[in-house]
Amino acid sequence: MKSASRRIGRVAAVILGSGAALLGTAGTAAADPIPGCTAGDVTAVMTGVSASMTTYLFTHPDVNDFFTSLQGLSKSDAKQQTQDYLTANPQVRDEIGAIRQPGVDLRNRCNIPLKAEIAGVI
Repeated sequence: MKSASRRIGRVAAVILGSGAALLGTAGTAAADPIPGCTAGDVTAVMTGVSASMTTYLFTHPDVNDFFTSLQGLSKSDAKQQTQDYLTANPQVRDEIGAIRQPGVDLRNRCNIPLKAEIAGVI
């Protein structure tokens, strides 16, 4: 009788273990990243935005000079001067906004918070 109850106990353990494994797999699948939001996707978007911004700055020396002049300023001073510059130069603001848009779209689609480490890049 003891061997029969041990067998039933083992069978029950196998069934419970199998159920837990299935639930664990389902939980893992639910935690999969949003399509297009993997680290590779984020890196690809960041690379594209950076390459486009590099091209823009080298083809717009006045804008490049302005942003270069911000080096060494405090974060708050650089932010204020950038806001003033972009307000005074709406075409530049719009062009830079268009370059950065894929990063903004990615951040919104993938729920990347503004305070995320990566947010400074996108």
